[in-house]
Amino acid sequence: MTQKELQNRIKTYAIEIVKFAENLPDTLGFRTVRNQIVRCGPSAAANYRAACRGKSSSDFKYKLEIVEEELDETMFWLEFTVGLDESKRTLVSSLWKEGNELLSIIVSSINSVKKKLKKE
Repeated sequence: MTQKELQNRIKTYAIEIVKFAENLPDTLGFRTVRNQIVRCGPSAAANYRAACRGKSSSDFKYKLEIVEEELDETMFWLEFTVGLDESKRTLVSSLWKEGNELLSIIVSSINSVKKKLKKE
């Protein structure tokens, strides 16, 4: 997968996260989820885009680590959603699966950059 393809995939994921959040019930718990998840989901996409413009391998790695944190936080809020309402599990499962796949790709990229940096 090219950087551009991954950028588009993460951006699409962020859009799906926002659409998901827009349809959550208006309760205190779900407002908390909505406020958090609409920050971290799109932040992962924006930070990956910034990482692709990194000035060095170290900068690229640093920004990828931010993407990793944001994706992980997104997944936390998806899990939290199911904790608030078990009936949301089916709705959450495809978003969680895609987030987990993206997270695996990012972690693999971070590990590759770390190896490259050790050789330099």
